[in-house]
Amino acid sequence: MAEAGAQVRMPSSAPFRPVRLGPNEAVVERRADGAILVRSPYPLPEYPGRLIDRLDHWAELTPDAIFIAEREPGGAWRALTYAETRREARAIAAALLGCNLSAERPVAILSGNDIEHALLGLACMYAGVPYAPISPAYSIVSQDLAKLRHVIGKLTPGLVFAGDGNAFARAIEATTPPDATLVVTRNPPARRGTILFHEFRGTPGPALEAAHAGVGPDTVAKLLFTSGSTGLPKGVINTQRMLSSNQVMIRETMQFLQDEPPVILDWLPWNHTFGGNHDVGLVLFNGGSFYIDAGKPTPAGIGETVRNLRDIAPTIYFNVPKGFESLIPYLDADRALAEKFFSRLRLNFYAAAGLPQHIWDALDDLAVRTTGERIVMLSGLGATETSPFAFVCGPDNPRSGYVGLPCAGLDVKLTPVAGKLEARLKGPNITPGYWREPELTRLAFDEEGWYRLGDALKFLDERDPQKGLFFDGRINEDFKLSSGTWVSVGPLRQDFIAHFAPYVRDVVFTGANRDTIGALIFLDPDANRGPALQRELARRLGSLARGARGSSTRIVRAIVLEEQPSVDSGEITDKGSINQKAVLTRRAALVDALYTEPPPSNVIVASEGAAGE
Repeated sequence: MAEAGAQVRMPSSAPFRPVRLGPNEAVVERRADGAILVRSPYPLPEYPGRLIDRLDHWAELTPDAIFIAEREPGGAWRALTYAETRREARAIAAALLGCNLSAERPVAILSGNDIEHALLGLACMYAGVPYAPISPAYSIVSQDLAKLRHVIGKLTPGLVFAGDGNAFARAIEATTPPDATLVVTRNPPARRGTILFHEFRGTPGPALEAAHAGVGPDTVAKLLFTSGSTGLPKGVINTQRMLSSNQVMIRETMQFLQDEPPVILDWLPWNHTFGGNHDVGLVLFNGGSFYIDAGKPTPAGIGETVRNLRDIAPTIYFNVPKGFESLIPYLDADRALAEKFFSRLRLNFYAAAGLPQHIWDALDDLAVRTTGERIVMLSGLGATETSPFAFVCGPDNPRSGYVGLPCAGLDVKLTPVAGKLEARLKGPNITPGYWREPELTRLAFDEEGWYRLGDALKFLDERDPQKGLFFDGRINEDFKLSSGTWVSVGPLRQDFIAHFAPYVRDVVFTGANRDTIGALIFLDPDANRGPALQRELARRLGSLARGARGSSTRIVRAIVLEEQPSVDSGEITDKGSINQKAVLTRRAALVDALYTEPPPSNVIVASEGAAGE
């Protein structure tokens, strides 16, 4: 979930709005081999064997409560209650039984978040058929469809779904197996036999009940494809046990979920674990209401989010840092919008990247101005392979980069690797492996069966482990300078982005086997390019270099990349994070330019006096 650097935040004196959270403590054991075991002292309560059972539960207990809603083209909200959702999901599940589907022929979903996507996913879980929500970018943004071909080849789906047949026509024609059933919501492709979604229904009966009874804790619920270091997506197996246990882990942390059903407005993509597992699962497990936000944290998309927030006041707000940043100007300028947004908000939660200090401060200032109270902000650390909830921070240590302690039910082994402590995990929320990738699965676990997270962690205070853990970078991103000095990329990246806020979206560092560190900069899309920005970046690079502690943190040259990261080349993952290795490989000529003497005109050089120790 979150990765972050080491910025200390000076909290406001305003009180927090009351919210019931679980304890955040740990038991620590130091082994003779140097490994450190960390776990919560609180046992994980019993959890259902199947996440889908919560749909039956709420359909009987609160049948008329809204489960899911989305805004229609005309502007009104279309909503389904729990009873309606269950009825629809069971009818679709009955239809699935007639399509010769199985774990070997699962369901592939090409399009993004909508009610039809949600219903089909629930139906798959009800019938025991795995499904894979695939990043729409693989179908629409990609020019060569290479990632989509790879994913479809791994899946061999028996049914493919897309919301709009026209929008996905190229992808459907190029990749859908000829024997697979094709279902679309609208605009069926002309050259392919297709079933319209509203007609894809069956009659629930003994066959469905038998299939449903066969679904157990170890049944594969879904396959989430996430890009690896090679850029080729790998299918993370998600079982019913993983999804169900992880929701209890979340509820033990956010205990107020036991007091009131959550209401969320959410845009986060369901092909990613944060949106599809964490957020949708949280609403389903706790009987809440999920309002689909068709907006995005972009100049073109934030207006739709603001429009939706004028209607829906969330009780929890989940977003990435850019999403919070994009929303702040609107809340600041519109008192009525701010009052609506904060009216029943119990908790903010960010993930996917570190939250820059200026965004955090602005949210606090807005909340205090509007309500007189601060809203607790939580984050943590997790992965697709952990369902994703694993580590969570408490409100007592509000600093970017702090990941807190393991949630109840998760065991952590901090293992010495290359001078750092790599987090390795065991628990009911951990994946059994990667779909049809036995070698990747073998490498993902160590000799004791612990899942290798790949993230390095360190204690905030070695003398007091209860203060929690801090993100210390990705093990496979770190490199050595020619001097043999290690460069810890994760913390350096977050410090760099914070220093250059709000101009820089991301950065990739160079310097492996070279004398100095360089930087390839991806600007924030909202940044106004021009000579003034170039001068400001040069000024900040100089000040950052002068404040460096040594060669391992001193960045002396940088290049602003004119081209955004490429999906087809694997430079950007499905969740929007940068693949450092792919960027360095594809842009090797720019890396060489950073070390050319004299430096080319596109290279920003730190000011004089910054190069000494």
